[in-house]
Amino acid sequence: MRAIFVMVKCEMGQAYRVAREMADTIAELSEMHSTSGQYDLLGKFYLEPDQDIGLFVVEKVQSVPGVKDTYTLQTFNAFSGGRG
Repeated sequence: MRAIFVMVKCEMGQAYRVAREMADTIAELSEMHSTSGQYDLLGKFYLEPDQDIGLFVVEKVQSVPGVKDTYTLQTFNAFSGGRG
């Protein structure tokens, strides 16, 4: 599995409804966060290695009513803090 992050800009007043709908209907969604700034939401999605990122974003994320714009970040490596 590989992670992608999608920043989502929503129609005015729709961010929480959009976040809830994505959480309820998109199986690949791991986390959805409300954010401040230019975008309203930040979603973390896990895709299969051969899954087309562009097609996923267009068909699953951008098709949710209330989504105005998206910005997708593809990840390469994950790092975490030391435990101990």
